[in-house]
Amino acid sequence: MTEEAELPQAPEEARAVFGEFYPAAVRYAELLADAGVTRGLIGPREVPRLWERHLLNCAVLSEVVPEGVTVCDVGSGAGLPGIPLALVRPDLKITLLEPLLRRTNFLQEVVELLGLDHVTVVRGRAEEVLGTLPPVHVVTARAVAPLDRLAGWGVPLLRPYGEMLALKGDTAEEELKNTRSALSKLGVVKTEVLQVGEGVVEPLATVVRVEVGESPGGVRFATKRAKAARVSRTRRRR
Repeated sequence: MTEEAELPQAPEEARAVFGEFYPAAVRYAELLADAGVTRGLIGPREVPRLWERHLLNCAVLSEVVPEGVTVCDVGSGAGLPGIPLALVRPDLKITLLEPLLRRTNFLQEVVELLGLDHVTVVRGRAEEVLGTLPPVHVVTARAVAPLDRLAGWGVPLLRPYGEMLALKGDTAEEELKNTRSALSKLGVVKTEVLQVGEGVVEPLATVVRVEVGESPGGVRFATKRAKAARVSRTRRRR
């Protein structure tokens, strides 16, 4: 490994955040710095800042995830934020949803190596699993797409009164303002921008939270979901 891609020692904050799962977090960081780079899942320049920018930045999302819920991490990629979230929250049942085979292979290897029994890897796009993947309480995402497009993929996967939590950057407020109309059509009833990770990450992590009412995705997606469920039941009977 080149000097540029050398993985630094974990900061003290990591021990506090990951607790008993700190050794697993270190192993995950090592996998990202090695196989993650060679397989093209992350760039080598990200390795020196893996802890602050990636693992801890994702782990603090746990501050706003309710207890004991089901989670779908859309466009999970190298497992961010899904795997750090799984390491700090064993009470969650998490699905890592990712369309690319090389990424799902990596994710499955990580899940098995770290013994994350509460995590499932599913290969596919959000629009493809609609109606076949059970609706979840929470959808998470990080650096996947602009908010309007992300909501179009993630919101329909929610159960009624669920929420999508998207890790965003400095433009979160502006992005949310520009997508309120589109979000409303998707059945979103409440939105807010949150700052999490005080005392752990600097700058704080920015999370856009969108909550849905009784029709996640709106009427069109409710019809599509019902049709997919009927097809699935018919196939099972066969």
